Amino acid sequence: MTADQIETLLRAALAPTALEVEDDSGRHVGHAGAREGRHFTVRVTSRRFAGLARLARHRLVYDALGPLAAQGVHALAIEARSPDEA
Repeated sequence: MTADQIETLLRAALAPTALEVEDDSGRHVGHAGAREGRHFTVRVTSRRFAGLARLARHRLVYDALGPLAAQGVHALAIEARSPDEA
């Protein structure tokens, strides 16, 4: 999975008002998990997150990525906000 693929899936599922996907893999070279896949940070703002707890927001992100999340992603840091929190 690439940052572009993550961005495409999140845009389609969450209609974000702001979205940033950063590939952090270069910072984890030599880390045991680096052999298992890439590391990403996702910062996303969406109306879909309004009124939801942090765990529910993260589930929406993982649901949007679907089975692709298990393909080559070792770590995914998520910052999910509603527009009124941004």
